[in-house]
Amino acid sequence: MKPSALLIAALLAQSIPAIAAEAPPLRYDIYVRGAFNGWGTDNQLAYKGKGIYETDILVSPGNHAFKIGSKDWNAEWVANPSASVAVALGTSYPLALEAGPEDYLFTRQTATFRFRVDVSDPAKPVLSVSRVETPASGPAADPHAGAGATASLSFPTWDGKQETARFSVQDPQAPLRSYAHSTTMQLRDPGPQYTTYKEDATLPQVRSGNLAFDALFALAAHEMRLDSVKEIRDGNYNGNNAIPCDCFETGEKWHYVWTRDLSYAADLGLAMLDPQRVRNSLLFKLSGWRDGIQQAPQVAGTKDGLQIAQDTGSGGSWPVSTDRITWAFAAEEVLKSLPPAERPAFAAAALKALSNTIDNDRIAAFDKATGLYTGEESFLDWRDQSYASWIPEDLASMASSKALSTNAGHYKALTLAAMLAHEQKDEARAKRYAEWARELKRAINARLWLEDAGMYSSLTAAHFDGAPMHKFDWLGQSLAIVTGIADGKRAQRILASYPHGPMGAPVIWPQQLDMPVYHNRAMWPFVTAYGLRAAVLGRNVAVADAAYDSLMRGAALNLSNMENLEWLSGQPLLLDEAHPKLIGPVINSKRQLWSVGAYIGMVVRNVFGVSATNEGIALQPFVTAKLRGGMFAAANEIALTNLRLQGHALNIKLRLPAVAGKEANGVYAVERILLNGKPAGANIKWSELTADNQVEIVLGKLDAGEQAIRRVNADPYVETPAVFGPHEPVIADLKRNAAGNAMLSIEAKDTGKLHYNIYRDGKLVASKLPAGLWTDRRASATACYAVEAVFEGSGNRSHHSRPRCLDAGVEIPATDPRVNASVALAGPSPRFDEPHLANWGKPQDRFSVRDIKLPDAGGYAVQVRYHNGANQVNLGISGGVKWLAVKDESGAIVAQGVVQLPHARIEKAHTPIVYSTPLAARLKAGRAYRIEMSDFYNMSYLQSNSSFSAAGGAEGTSNRFDIYGVRLLRVR
Repeated sequence: MKPSALLIAALLAQSIPAIAAEAPPLRYDIYVRGAFNGWGTDNQLAYKGKGIYETDILVSPGNHAFKIGSKDWNAEWVANPSASVAVALGTSYPLALEAGPEDYLFTRQTATFRFRVDVSDPAKPVLSVSRVETPASGPAADPHAGAGATASLSFPTWDGKQETARFSVQDPQAPLRSYAHSTTMQLRDPGPQYTTYKEDATLPQVRSGNLAFDALFALAAHEMRLDSVKEIRDGNYNGNNAIPCDCFETGEKWHYVWTRDLSYAADLGLAMLDPQRVRNSLLFKLSGWRDGIQQAPQVAGTKDGLQIAQDTGSGGSWPVSTDRITWAFAAEEVLKSLPPAERPAFAAAALKALSNTIDNDRIAAFDKATGLYTGEESFLDWRDQSYASWIPEDLASMASSKALSTNAGHYKALTLAAMLAHEQKDEARAKRYAEWARELKRAINARLWLEDAGMYSSLTAAHFDGAPMHKFDWLGQSLAIVTGIADGKRAQRILASYPHGPMGAPVIWPQQLDMPVYHNRAMWPFVTAYGLRAAVLGRNVAVADAAYDSLMRGAALNLSNMENLEWLSGQPLLLDEAHPKLIGPVINSKRQLWSVGAYIGMVVRNVFGVSATNEGIALQPFVTAKLRGGMFAAANEIALTNLRLQGHALNIKLRLPAVAGKEANGVYAVERILLNGKPAGANIKWSELTADNQVEIVLGKLDAGEQAIRRVNADPYVETPAVFGPHEPVIADLKRNAAGNAMLSIEAKDTGKLHYNIYRDGKLVASKLPAGLWTDRRASATACYAVEAVFEGSGNRSHHSRPRCLDAGVEIPATDPRVNASVALAGPSPRFDEPHLANWGKPQDRFSVRDIKLPDAGGYAVQVRYHNGANQVNLGISGGVKWLAVKDESGAIVAQGVVQLPHARIEKAHTPIVYSTPLAARLKAGRAYRIEMSDFYNMSYLQSNSSFSAAGGAEGTSNRFDIYGVRLLRVR
């Protein structure tokens, strides 16, 4: 601008009043958060003026759950707080300014949608969604044009068609190749039908004579690098601002470090390739106490409290969920792979954190009666997907159940801690943890093994039932095998018994009716990879081949190592227009970290057989006849080069025998191993390796191995009894007749050919019954019952009904004069019908009930009647975790322990009040007892959660809830 023009502009600025920019009506940012963006904050609604906020989002086909929410979820707007709403284009929806179920947007094809929120009246926002027309794009470029070499992989589809992935390189002889990779399958997320990626000089490469196999390994290595970040972030932490960390993020849609995702990914393959980054990530998941925390006297561990963080989740996190101990899987692998100079510091930190975690889990989550740990199934953390339909209304019942996968994690933590304690000359601790591990292994085998199924039960039913249910998950079964919990015979039975569909093994069995695809009706590559590891240990060729096929197909057709796939079709999204609420996987991300680790581990650890040990490397390749005659048919040898372990470079060459006949099946035995030209064994010590090493493994005889596999199939669009379990029934009525017999009424939820089994106090007492009335002539006065339904054709069983007990219990409300508390009574409200002790639970708060006299002696379940509305049932770190003690007239403690008071649902009116987990106490008639409740701790007490956006985070710890009274239920 010229000087004269500047002068004129200045004069105009002085003479014309400034027009102030219109201030937006909201004092905070607002976002569209949903399944299409990982529930993150990538899609902020921009203020357009006149009260209008808008954002345009490219959405792929599907039925996508979403909400309008702030960064910290303090603002959460839905169309109907009582029920989900399917949003129609061009229709206005007044939004309720409160939490509620997700709204849904359905689209048959990829399109851009404009989300518009009118906040002209901030008290009454209005949502509308419209489609934005975009210009048609020109013809797609051919990513393989001018290629020097090409290859393709074709796969049959469930409906008799075929999908193909193509691969190409410009220069097949280049030391480091650049790949183009395309697919005919419709991708999950918007974008081109191809991708490109390069081999990394710092990571291993594969040369197999099959360009497709080489490319897919390069893809996994490339995605490992994409998941390697300098900073991480999550909308629930640090105000969604970056947190510096040389870590692994969880995936394209998940920009944070989650304990179980990281741990399984590292154990499967990442720890071997980048132990330092895994170590950094593991250390990020450790935390000590916040400043000012006063430990309750019952809390174990060192003064600083360093322990493994349980991520946000069901009921407010730990100890509703206790699979934080999966951290041990990754830590063990890191300890094998770190350079010797870096190992001692991490080993010391690992033992300290494991000890504090183990010792507090022993207090809060160990059930002495069964010898098992309580807590939600590991990774299967969406309650509706894998638990009974009544469980989300009663998360204390989920908290008290015992899960196979989680107990396998506790076993791993105990064995690793014992080893580290021994290394660090703490023999007393080593002995204690080793004994706990032996006892836990015995308990898992005694309590969870189901001989009729040939598998372990995935989980027990809740308290007042406790029976191992005929529910199964592939991760739990596999972990039982790879940790050594299952002996050889049981491992063989598991591998032969767990069902496999045409595309691979589902993560749970049987599937659940009326639930969309996510954990339900899904394959997860990392779980498949654990199944592969189990199959290799059990030398089950059929199961291993199924896993190889599943992992390669998923990566090839999706151009990425996806989070999950529908299990019968192998699709990243099964678009069921007739049943939009069943469409899924509901959420899916590219380059999911544990899927990346799974693929890398499949190649390095299983095909080439290389794994790190504490002493060196082990060499146990598992090349099947199907792999040899298929993927490797064109080569006489395959090579893995540039594998770097503890400063040693390894080039692994597998020499293959001649291709066997078409009908041949089995796995090739190792004939001989050469290290740098000299004979070597299958276990090579670090001291035997030089800076650069040539390892040659010659495969010879074809061993039949094990071939047993259970095959199932069905139409992915049909909820058939062949692959689904029934809905759990309901005990509609339970009472005693004049003769003292228990009369139980079974209410069915399904029609067709079903029968019912009845459990009394966790034991099967009647089977193959019709619905209706059943009389128990052997009932005690304290019996508790549960019922399961069974499809007669398939034998698939339901979850158990909510248990009901004959004893009515002794109820003492908060208004009783025997109740003494450090907070005042609050009166009823529209949401809460009864008086209660509101917001009780600060560390200094006290609660007691005196002069409790019982009419009958026996075993009692002591529970607190409460409501915890600190967060939603699926979120947070603010589950109530307190210490409950029962004392007799002399003041002696007759029972004590942790009770859990997880988050509970809040309704607009008449919110139901729930019960805590029970404390078992044997009490006498006529004695005067006293109940006292005091503080313990939850995850909000950890420093790592001090920046969490919701309750228990930035505003301080939250271990509070409303108390309505106590109940003493006679159950023995």
